[in-house]
Amino acid sequence: MNKFIYPAFVLLGVIWGTNFIFMKWAVEFISPMQVVLLRVLFGFIPILVLALWNRALRWSHLRYLHHFFIMSLLATTLYYLAYANGAALLPSGIAGMLSGAIPLFAFLTAFVFLRQEPINRLTVTGLMVGFLGVLLIARPWSSAADGINVSGVLYTVAGSLSLGCSFVYARKFLVDKQLSPLALATYQIGLALLELLLTTDLEGIGRITSEPVPLVGLVLGLGVSGTGLAYVLYYFLVQQLGALKAAGVTYIPPVVALGIGALLVHEPLHAQDLLALVCIIVGVYVLQVGKSAPSVAVKAAAV
Repeated sequence: MNKFIYPAFVLLGVIWGTNFIFMKWAVEFISPMQVVLLRVLFGFIPILVLALWNRALRWSHLRYLHHFFIMSLLATTLYYLAYANGAALLPSGIAGMLSGAIPLFAFLTAFVFLRQEPINRLTVTGLMVGFLGVLLIARPWSSAADGINVSGVLYTVAGSLSLGCSFVYARKFLVDKQLSPLALATYQIGLALLELLLTTDLEGIGRITSEPVPLVGLVLGLGVSGTGLAYVLYYFLVQQLGALKAAGVTYIPPVVALGIGALLVHEPLHAQDLLALVCIIVGVYVLQVGKSAPSVAVKAAAV
């Protein structure tokens, strides 16, 4: 086993966990879409330089352009935009906790599209417990009284769904193409940048320069680290571990985000939030155990 797998696994989880507070700070000055545009821009520049330096890009790779485009939507543009909108409406710790649902969506999309995931008591239980945690965070029965914006929850869940789908898409269409993680990340982020440049309203985007802390968080935290470095690590883990094991990295960001929100920026933390986090983590764990257990129901039939 590659000796860099576990350090990369932990580092990616920590990077994704810190993204939520950086997004929260940035959306106080500019729109969520502008945040995503700048994040992708500052992530793309260093990764493009690195890819050119290492001669990782080939004209022959253009045959996979349609796959790069789909990944740019699932794992960058839509994912980032949904999370930025969620961060604008939710405490950063709550938004980060919801990111723990990504493996649940990865399992569901793998079951539907890869026809590989077993449906048994453990996997069903894991899904139910995990989604119970999401419901406890949203708590639509009392969300207004608790200060939880249901739209923010839905945005963040949509982002988790988008990224969960991307793990499966990458596994099915890209990891067997003998493309380096650096090349894959460069194509994906570069196409996302083009999409955002064509669709983002730039009015007022300069406001972010008035505050150094959000600016540094956006450029270095969300851009260079949270986008450029994160996707090199992302593709490296998918290639080394497979899509669903790599998706297990999402155990880490909810804990990191919740800790930052509660300890560093003093966001309110309720016992129900902790219970929700436990439900999501336990649900994902039971789901992972269930995938290696004998199936007692049926697997998805091939079309």
